[in-house]
Amino acid sequence: MSFPWANEYKPSHPVMQWVDDRLPLPRFVYNAIGSGYPVPRNLNYFWNFGVLAGFCLVLQIVTGIILAMHYAPNALVAFDSTEHIMRDVNWGWMLRYAHANGASAFFVVIYLHIFRGFYYGSYKAPREMVWLLGVVIFLLMMATAFMGYVLPWGQMSFWGAKVITGLFGAIPLVGEPIQIWLLGGFAPDNAALNRFFSLHFLLPFVIAAVVILHIWALHIPGSSNPTGVEVKSESDTIPFHPYYTAKDGFGLGVFLIIYCAMLFFLPNALGHPDNYIPANPMSTPAHIVPEWYFWPFYAILRAFTADFFIIPAKLMGVLAMFGSILVWFFLPWLDKSPVRSGNYRPLFRKFFWFGLIPTMAVLFYCGGAAAEEPYVMLSQIATAYYFLHFLVILPIISSIEKPEPLPYSITEAVLGSDDAAAIKPAH
Repeated sequence: MSFPWANEYKPSHPVMQWVDDRLPLPRFVYNAIGSGYPVPRNLNYFWNFGVLAGFCLVLQIVTGIILAMHYAPNALVAFDSTEHIMRDVNWGWMLRYAHANGASAFFVVIYLHIFRGFYYGSYKAPREMVWLLGVVIFLLMMATAFMGYVLPWGQMSFWGAKVITGLFGAIPLVGEPIQIWLLGGFAPDNAALNRFFSLHFLLPFVIAAVVILHIWALHIPGSSNPTGVEVKSESDTIPFHPYYTAKDGFGLGVFLIIYCAMLFFLPNALGHPDNYIPANPMSTPAHIVPEWYFWPFYAILRAFTADFFIIPAKLMGVLAMFGSILVWFFLPWLDKSPVRSGNYRPLFRKFFWFGLIPTMAVLFYCGGAAAEEPYVMLSQIATAYYFLHFLVILPIISSIEKPEPLPYSITEAVLGSDDAAAIKPAH
């Protein structure tokens, strides 16, 4: 993002000048997160979640590397090595709980980040690439989290791996070979555990690489803002540092208070007790359920209980589960409204707060509930509305909605307007 009023970095110290001339890393950092990066002056606390997501990623990588030094990816000793970390390794209990609860914190932050994007139209031009890379990051997170959940080799780990990899078996012709290739055999065992451990260790670094691309793509058009109005002049922006570093620092402090409360007082609140039982292929748990952050997609998977003509119900559920995320890739083209922010879209706002948000709440609840009535029926209704919202309702709203007047500029939205200001929706 280059503005004519942006400060040019000129290091004053001779050593920094020498480094910057040969490797412009100081200049890159200054322009990316320092005073050389102008940011809209009206960002609210919903814009903190990007920084919090970056913190969670670093937390997961650091704790994961240390845990990998003590973990044994072997079906005979994996469960025992996890208990060894908890009981014998210095601060091992804290590292494992920090990693497990860090995954939950990461998904909380990312879900809020995504739904902020839904509401404020962060997927609209010229930020389509930022959005698309963000969805890729979410998919990589889901794969990484699933493989990490298998590693403790408890009952829920084993049967979760069996159920989720079994979904690929629903794909005609190639499904069963893919399932065998993923597991390295016909059931989860040493081969699967080694593969999942290797990929679980590798994928966070892939996520970090895509995050760099995500930030790079963001810096070309610049950050969006709650009004959806583009930056027009220097008065619309303030330097990222110190204003938003201070704001992000406060948000990080609040986040750490909540995170540490979970870590030290409720470390197992978001886990499943069956995962403290060693994996037993001969004993199926009464209620197989994934981690809480997969629940809405698990509810969509289970919503299909009858065959659709020649398409089996299982295959329909798998297609719908993956389709529920893949539809996000097409949001920039499904929502054609010229106005970005939901603050100025009255009809969109109603369907968002009273349609999409309750639907996601129902899917979250039903995904963690038993596969019985009335949860199956509720899942079916919520799944139907979920796809209707993105594929039907959103395109219709963007065509017929009459948006409210937009402020002429970001400065006007913050400081007020005068009678001469032109207040028209952006086209």
